[in-house]
Amino acid sequence: MANVETLGTLERRVSMSVPVADIEKQVGERLKKLARDVRMPGFRPGKVPMKMVEQTYGPQVRNEVLGDAVQKSFSEVVKQANLKVAGYPKIEAKGEPNEKALEFSATFEIYPEVKVGDVAAAIERPQTAVAEADVDKTIEILRKQRTRFVPGSRPAQDGDRLTVDFNGTIDGQPFDGGAAAGFAFMLGEGRMLPEFETAARGMSAGESRSFPLKFPDDYHGKAVAGKEATFELKLRGLEQPELPALDADFAKALGVADGDLAKMRSEVRANVEREVKKRVEARLKAQALQALLDATPLELPKSLIEAESQQLLERASADLQARGMKPEQIPQLSADAFAETAKRRVALGLIIGELARAENLQPKPAEVRAMVEQEAQTYESPAEVVKWFYMQPQRLSEMEGAALEANVVKWVLSKAKVADKEIPFDELMGAGK
Repeated sequence: MANVETLGTLERRVSMSVPVADIEKQVGERLKKLARDVRMPGFRPGKVPMKMVEQTYGPQVRNEVLGDAVQKSFSEVVKQANLKVAGYPKIEAKGEPNEKALEFSATFEIYPEVKVGDVAAAIERPQTAVAEADVDKTIEILRKQRTRFVPGSRPAQDGDRLTVDFNGTIDGQPFDGGAAAGFAFMLGEGRMLPEFETAARGMSAGESRSFPLKFPDDYHGKAVAGKEATFELKLRGLEQPELPALDADFAKALGVADGDLAKMRSEVRANVEREVKKRVEARLKAQALQALLDATPLELPKSLIEAESQQLLERASADLQARGMKPEQIPQLSADAFAETAKRRVALGLIIGELARAENLQPKPAEVRAMVEQEAQTYESPAEVVKWFYMQPQRLSEMEGAALEANVVKWVLSKAKVADKEIPFDELMGAGK
C-alpha cells in the first residue's frame, strides 16, 4: 500500500508499508544461502551453526533486504504513478515499527513538464568577410608568437626582457620582498608597479638608478601598502625581441613542408576563415539557446542544480590541477559559486531533451561524423584525430551532444526572425568564444 502526496510544484512524498513477514522470510533465505560458504575459525565450510551465522551476519543481511524491499516498493509506486524522479529520494522511517509492517516515507522531486514556447525572437546573424589585411594581421601575430630574444645594446624600451638587481628600503630599513638579484621581467607588460617600469625604461646594461616608489593603498603586501620606499635599481642585462623573417623557414615552422610562402598564406587564410565560421556559429548558438530559455520558463529540481553545481566545481578543480596547480594551492570554492551556471545548464538540458524528442532532432550518424571531421581539421593529422574520436566513447559522446545542439540551433533559427548584420573582423575575433 502506498500513496503520493504533493508537497510543492515538483516535490512529492510517498508513504510505503513493507510487511515484516516478507522481510524475515528473505533474511532467512539469504542467511541459509550464506551459511553454505561462510568460513569461521574451528568450523569447516558449510558447517558453521546457523545461530552463529545469524549473530555475525544477521544485522547486515537484514539491512540489505530491507533496503532492497523499500527500493522495490518505491520503484513500483513511481511506475504506477508515472512519475519521472529527479535525483535521489530521501527515505525515512515513519513512527514505531510494529509486528506486521514497517512504515517508510520517501521525499523526492520530479522532472518538470517542458513546454517550449514561441521562439520567434530577433536573432542577428554576423556577416564577416576575411580580407587580405586580416590575413596579414594574423601572420604578424604568428610571427610575434615565435619571437626570440637577443642581447641588445640600446636603452631599454617596452617589449624588452630585462634582468635586474634591486634593493628597496622604507625609512632606511629593508623589507620583505624588497630585494632581488637576477630578476627578469618584460618591460611594458604591467607586471611591475608603474614607478618601477618608468625607472627601468631608457636604462642601458650596467647602468644603476635610484628612484622613489609609493606602494598603492590596496597593495597585496599589507605590510608595505600605502608606504613610500626608495629603490636602487641596476640593469644587468637587456634582451630585445627579434621577429622571425617572413621566409621559407618561417613557413616550415608553420607546417608547410616545402616552405612555400603562397601555400603558407593560403593555409593561414583557411584557418582564419574556419575560426570566423566557428565564432559566427558560437554567436548564433548563444542567441538561439537564450531564445529557448526566454520562451520556456521552468521550475527546476533543486537536486539537479546541486548535482550539476558539484560537477562544475569538480571540473574546475581538475582543470586547475591539469594546469599544474597542486591541490593545496587551489582556492577553496563552494558548489554554490556555480549555481547560476548550473541552473542554465540544467534548464537547457531539459529543453533540448524535450525538443529532440518532440521534433525528432536526434543527430544522425552522418551528422556526428561531419562534426568530428570539422573538429579534426584544426589538427595536423585530421584522419588520425577522427580515428581517435571513434575509439574514445566519451569524446564521441561529446560530439553527439554538439551535433544535437547544432540541430536545435537550426530548428530555432527556422522559427526565429533572423537578420544578417555586418560585423567587422576585429570585433568578431576580439569577442572571445
